[in-house]
Amino acid sequence: MTETTHLIGLLLGTEEDWPTAFETLVARLGPITDASGHRHRIATERITIEPFDLRDRPPYGLVIDRLAYWYYHPREWLKKIALMNDVYLLNSPFTFQSMEKHAAYCAMIRLGLKVPPTVLVPHKDPPDNSRFQYTAARYNRPFDLDAIAERIGYPLFMKPYDGGQWIGVSRIRDRGELHRAYDASGQRLMHLQAAVEHFDVFARSLSIGPETMIMKFRPELPMHDRYAVAHDFLSAGVGDEVLTISRLVNAFFRWEFNSCECLVRGDQVHPIDYANASPDVALTSLHYYFPWAIKTLLKWCTFCLVSGRAPPLDLDTHRYFAIADRDDLTYEDKLVAYRALVDEYFDADRYHDFCASHLPHVDELVLDWIDSADFDHLLVSTVQSTYPAHEHDRFVEHLRGLVGQWVREQGRAPVWAR
Repeated sequence: MTETTHLIGLLLGTEEDWPTAFETLVARLGPITDASGHRHRIATERITIEPFDLRDRPPYGLVIDRLAYWYYHPREWLKKIALMNDVYLLNSPFTFQSMEKHAAYCAMIRLGLKVPPTVLVPHKDPPDNSRFQYTAARYNRPFDLDAIAERIGYPLFMKPYDGGQWIGVSRIRDRGELHRAYDASGQRLMHLQAAVEHFDVFARSLSIGPETMIMKFRPELPMHDRYAVAHDFLSAGVGDEVLTISRLVNAFFRWEFNSCECLVRGDQVHPIDYANASPDVALTSLHYYFPWAIKTLLKWCTFCLVSGRAPPLDLDTHRYFAIADRDDLTYEDKLVAYRALVDEYFDADRYHDFCASHLPHVDELVLDWIDSADFDHLLVSTVQSTYPAHEHDRFVEHLRGLVGQWVREQGRAPVWAR
């Protein structure tokens, strides 16, 4: 029997928890035999940063990237291996510019999503460029910041057009706060965006390939408490809309490992953030949802490699805009049409058939490992490397309790509790 080994490269920053989990599960996955009888094995390797020849052939069939959005050297390497070597990437480095939020807002507004009113304002301080003063004197129009804010309406949010991790985000209630926040923004370009007041639910959804987990998010709480373990907190219709929006932005920009934030007020869904180059998959924050995230990442990567899914670089934006520009379709009709494009892009039917036929053991594999002393050791070591010593016991018990709830729901008592 012939056999192929597919190597997954992990391009990492400071993370250790989910990469260790992923590596462990890949090592335990075992061989997968396709319909022709050919056997496939999956392996992993952490990628190091070093000079590269543009004609070098990388050993990887797929790369999970968690670094290149901030670190330009590996970004250029990703572009090279995508263009020259057809390596499958999570996510495409060619739409990183859209992950700065602004382009994603523009695209989703064009598609008809209910993005709150948003205005991009010039930077407060001039850029460090010798040509700026001359250009500004000739072409920069004076503008009335107060008038823009009044038109949007208070309260509103000021946030960096390329922001992340809530850095530089301010809730603005009046003229004084508006000017203090703008003065403090310096050379950063800022959006002013209308606040969605009195919303019922803040939904944060993590999408990996054609699968999505929608979680009730509480951004005002510390990170370890932000994801509530809650079910049925959205109606069926609203939940389906949030799911469609989450996958739509991913399919549009060719992002296959991304998170989306929506505010739900009544039956209205307002997406406010849906571009995250390194979506949160930390054990300390996802806890109960961590097994789902690692299991889904394992399945999607395996499917892409074994099935020979072609690396998707072409955006095909015209197909989405053709739907967006139709006046005879309602918002609901457009969501249905977008969902068809999304399912086509992600090979959803083929993926689910593949998982049922070739990966039926993965659920049990993940449960066995999560319910093991090895995983508990990872949990404890993650807490010890994340929190100060006097908080170790508290957070070990906190995470054991939440992950243990997941284990119990699978029909077992957690190993540490036996």
